[in-house]
Amino acid sequence: MLRTAAARAVRAVRPRLSARTMATTVLPQDPIPSGALGQKVPHVDESHQDLLFRTSHMVEDLETFDEDSPINTSDANTRIRAFTINFGPQHPAAHGVLRLILELSGEEIIRSDPHVGLLHRGTEKLIEYKTYMQALPYFDRLDYVSMMTNEQVFSLAVEKLLNVEVPLRGKYIRTMFGEITRVLNHLMSVCSHAMDVGALTPFLWGFEEREKLMEFYERVSGARLHAAYVRPGGVSQDLPAGLLDDIYMWATQFGDRLDEIEELLTDNRIWKLRTVNIGTVTAQDALNLGLSGPMLRGSGIPFDIRKNAPYDAYDKVDFDVPVGMNGDCYDRYLIRMAEFRQSLRIIEQCCNDMPAGAVKVEDFKINSPPRNLMKEDMEALIHHFLLYTKGYSVPPGETYTAIEAPKGEMGVYVVSDGSERPYKCKIRAPGFAHLGAFDHIARGHFLPDAVAIIGTMDLVFGEVDR
Repeated sequence: MLRTAAARAVRAVRPRLSARTMATTVLPQDPIPSGALGQKVPHVDESHQDLLFRTSHMVEDLETFDEDSPINTSDANTRIRAFTINFGPQHPAAHGVLRLILELSGEEIIRSDPHVGLLHRGTEKLIEYKTYMQALPYFDRLDYVSMMTNEQVFSLAVEKLLNVEVPLRGKYIRTMFGEITRVLNHLMSVCSHAMDVGALTPFLWGFEEREKLMEFYERVSGARLHAAYVRPGGVSQDLPAGLLDDIYMWATQFGDRLDEIEELLTDNRIWKLRTVNIGTVTAQDALNLGLSGPMLRGSGIPFDIRKNAPYDAYDKVDFDVPVGMNGDCYDRYLIRMAEFRQSLRIIEQCCNDMPAGAVKVEDFKINSPPRNLMKEDMEALIHHFLLYTKGYSVPPGETYTAIEAPKGEMGVYVVSDGSERPYKCKIRAPGFAHLGAFDHIARGHFLPDAVAIIGTMDLVFGEVDR
């Protein structure tokens, strides 16, 4: 009975199978020869007719090939289409926090679209809910290679609103550590740039020197990275005994290490091939794009906030502002190498001319009283308690304060409503403007040149994404 049912099912299916039109798919690799005698050409679906026509048409053209009449001259076949790729965040030069959408024609960059925000932490909004003292450590986390200069710009802005004057010794200490921070930043910038391009040795040498400078940070503040040393009203504490001598000794020998790094890179044929005439920016474009720091001075514009609008003790020290000529990656490298030596000049002058006296404003409503005084004076203890719980109130007002950070113009726009917390704090990071100019600078260059351009921009995404 089961066998009879199966036979009926087969008979029912057979007519449908025989009546069905058999479609044959023709592949481009095996075209159907035209004009073959005694050979049946199977029926082809409409969906494959176009493919078959183009394939057989191409074969006919190849059989009668003529050099003067090129094949497939239609617009659709001769048009070259650009393609897009992701540069980062996994690319080694992107450091895990940069994504570039690059539109390429072959290996030439036609257009680039930077995608930022992978390190966004909402710093500007968080500061609105903190006291002025609690807001300071957030600035260490912005450009985490130039910690003390970030603290310096916020401290200057708050001091302007408070209308207080920092003691001279405090100004000299700030200036000295500002230049130590500049050396720290440029060592990271130049050496990691060289490593991205392919030179490993300067990176190892530079980090030996960075380790010594981190030790100075630790001795003066207790922290190697996030120091919170420069504060509104001065610095948190005086220099420990012997530190000034050690800084001076380091400054005298660091020039030799710079010579070794320059000997490897400056006249190196491969380094010059990767940087000369790469990422060229004219002076006019540099101004229009909002560039600052070595990116601006590399294009021939001698603008330095330390000279044009001095702050702290920069009007009391002597230094030069190096300026480039061509505005390419090589010029920006040379400027950073020259700034090393100018920073050494400033550090040596600060060590020699360091005045005696207080290091911070002696107003216990702004700065904490000494620990020994708190054990004897009830009023000092109350000041300390209020300072670290409620904070100090800042008079109503607004200010934009900018300094010459190692990467460029670092600015802070602070609005006070008279309370203990900032009403608004807007941070102007130089790296954000520099990354915005990447599309203009990289256009027309090859894909490997993008690595050299990003390296010479000296980007740290703590300050770009904030």
